[in-house]
Amino acid sequence: MQPFDYTTLKAVCYSLQENYIPSRLEQVYQCDRTSISLCLRNIEKKSWLTISWHPQAARICVGNPPPRGKDTFTFSDQLRHLINGYALIGIEIVSDWERVIDFQFAQRPNESPLNHLYVEIMGKYSNVILTNADNQIITVAKQVTADKSTLRTVETSQIYQLPPPLTGNIPKLEESQETWQEKVSLIPGRIDKQLIKSYRGISPNIAKDLLHKSNIDLSKTNQELTQNEWKELYQNWQTWLTSIEKNQFYSHLTSEGYTVLGEPKQAENINFVINEYYNQKIYQENFIQLKQQLQQKIKNILKKLKTKKNKYLEKIKESDNCEIYSNKADLLMAHLNQWQVGMKEITLNDFTTGEPVKINLAPDKNIIQNAQILYKKYQKLKRAKQAVKPLLDEVNEEVNYLEQIAINLQQLDYQEKDDLTTLQEIKSELINQKYIEDKQYRNNHNSEEESQPRRYQTPSGYEVLVGRNNRQNDILTFKTATDYDLWFHAQEISGSHVLLRLNAGDAPEEKDLQFTANLAAYYSQGRESEQVPVVYTNPNHVYKPKGAKPGMVIYSKETVIWGKPLFN
Repeated sequence: MQPFDYTTLKAVCYSLQENYIPSRLEQVYQCDRTSISLCLRNIEKKSWLTISWHPQAARICVGNPPPRGKDTFTFSDQLRHLINGYALIGIEIVSDWERVIDFQFAQRPNESPLNHLYVEIMGKYSNVILTNADNQIITVAKQVTADKSTLRTVETSQIYQLPPPLTGNIPKLEESQETWQEKVSLIPGRIDKQLIKSYRGISPNIAKDLLHKSNIDLSKTNQELTQNEWKELYQNWQTWLTSIEKNQFYSHLTSEGYTVLGEPKQAENINFVINEYYNQKIYQENFIQLKQQLQQKIKNILKKLKTKKNKYLEKIKESDNCEIYSNKADLLMAHLNQWQVGMKEITLNDFTTGEPVKINLAPDKNIIQNAQILYKKYQKLKRAKQAVKPLLDEVNEEVNYLEQIAINLQQLDYQEKDDLTTLQEIKSELINQKYIEDKQYRNNHNSEEESQPRRYQTPSGYEVLVGRNNRQNDILTFKTATDYDLWFHAQEISGSHVLLRLNAGDAPEEKDLQFTANLAAYYSQGRESEQVPVVYTNPNHVYKPKGAKPGMVIYSKETVIWGKPLFN
């Protein structure tokens, strides 16, 4: 993830100073464990300022309004109590080339600050600290005790101290090329690494940008640069410093991240760029983490269920042979005269086949007692089969349901925020079905934000909707579908519900049916197969059995078509 470096910090602070000083703090909301949103209002507008101390995505920028929900965090509650309603009168970087910002709050715009909100953007050491006018710490996002840091503690009631200064030289516009080149060349190594090590405020992205603009290969060392390359690099270095000094920033998203040193014609709003980039990266990170957690959980549950299923199958298999015990008991009762005291086994001819049948006996019991034991075993196994059958059906239903979710998870990749929402809905469903315990998630989940199905168009232009989770599957089948649509599903295997949208009088061609069948095959358990049998029917012939789990249906009056998974 691209770090929020000093150049970006300078650009964002300049934008905030120009647009939000002064403004009134109307609300504080903590979105999660590593970010808060401040609602700022001035004469022109109302905006939400995001302040994050996320270890990989620490940042400040004007962003999206926070989701609706109850804020239960202590830190935001203390901020609301202490500075809500105050005026934001200043935003200052506390020291040149250091990533610490001072947000100054007073009761009125023309008064002295009563509180300082220090935001330290320092990777995994990032923090947010509220102090009074005398710089005594009132509350802090992350307490840093002596056992966590030997350099500096950050605890309530202490006097706030700045973080230890960064190592390296301070970049200066007035520095000559000779002196600058001497510092960068002092230790042999790759030129980008030596720029970062020699001077403060140089992030990997800034170093890469300077070298790119100078047409210098990243792999070159400082010993391999020609004098012309040094001259070109120094000129771009000066241009960079001039941009910082004069606050000339042109921000836009790039294929690899973002830049604040782009061309004027490509410039976008700095807050939009920062908010869009980091939100997408955090959504992607949360998506990957949640997907792995859910896949592991489903895998563990399925493993237990399949073990239980195998035990039930063994019992049923054993019960299927229960007649053997009844036949043996009948043989014993028919041949009472052949028994002798102390016998451990007896061989008798079968009534039907005439083949010899070996029967084990309990030597301490007579032949009638041995027959009774066999009759009891026969009755027990017969009853067991009747009892185990519904349990096996129940386990099979659970296995089918969880395999459907496993397929949904496997086929879900991150492209946009909606994919994360789809994943969160799957988690919510598993919580509701009692497979996962997560009270905090259940309380905080934003039900107003709902994911949408995949959308395609057939060769004739008809819309096709593909469910991405069981909630979407149920909505497509029982709410979205009309009498004119066609419902598709892979036959007898887990897969998405697929809906071919039609109007009254529409008659889809063979190529449209095949296209939709291919989609149903692709979004199913048979994705890796060359061909998959797919059924389609009118949505009126699709039913949800009473008590069935989400996404589970039965259908009738279906037509079978062979689907060829797309992209296979």
